[in-house]
Amino acid sequence: MPESTDPREELAERIAGEITLSDDPGATLRKWRTDFGVSQTDLADHLDVSSSVVSDYESGRRASPGIGVVARIVWGLLDIDERRGGDRIRQYARVLSAGFESDIVNDLREYPTAVGLDRFYDAVGATELADGDHDHVTGHTVIDSIEAITRLSSEEFYRLYGQSTSRALVFTNVTRGESPLVAMRVVTPTPNAVVLHGLDREALWEHAPRMARIDGFSLAVTDDPLDDVLAALRALP
Repeated sequence: MPESTDPREELAERIAGEITLSDDPGATLRKWRTDFGVSQTDLADHLDVSSSVVSDYESGRRASPGIGVVARIVWGLLDIDERRGGDRIRQYARVLSAGFESDIVNDLREYPTAVGLDRFYDAVGATELADGDHDHVTGHTVIDSIEAITRLSSEEFYRLYGQSTSRALVFTNVTRGESPLVAMRVVTPTPNAVVLHGLDREALWEHAPRMARIDGFSLAVTDDPLDDVLAALRALP
């Protein structure tokens, strides 16, 4: 890969490195392809190979691709994204401009118009467990809770809000919800909504709804697959 000079090249280096160093390169390739919303057929057409070639790499039926093949696949994904308008590349650029690594922030977006919480929760398959003071959001940030809490200072944590606190913070890698809810106690002002991903209401920390009500934000949980949640968020508003 060429030396990184812009978000497109930085993203290319990150994807290529992750695939090359993965214990299961095919599964990592599949993860990135689906993250970009590119079908095996579309990628194969762009690369001028049969779709079975892409399928064989992803399933492990072919030997792990070398760096040359990985580079060609990665640039193919980026080219397709750029042809479609470059949403995925722009999202990565937003994360970089906010000063975060993409293993901390999976997605960060501002909406052109406010989105009602009912619609937002419906899109990500979330169940609201505590009412907040606001019924809408104007953006979202998807955060790896473990990475954020262990690596970010309180000032950096506030930057997760992006351009506005009128947003939903979606925390992934959640087991019971204690850590994100405790973190919210020291962040002022609070977001409009917090969504805990990867658990259902029975697994939620028993004090979480009460803490959300005290701080005035809506609290919801979802156990939909993360790829589905990210795809739904990127389709909003």
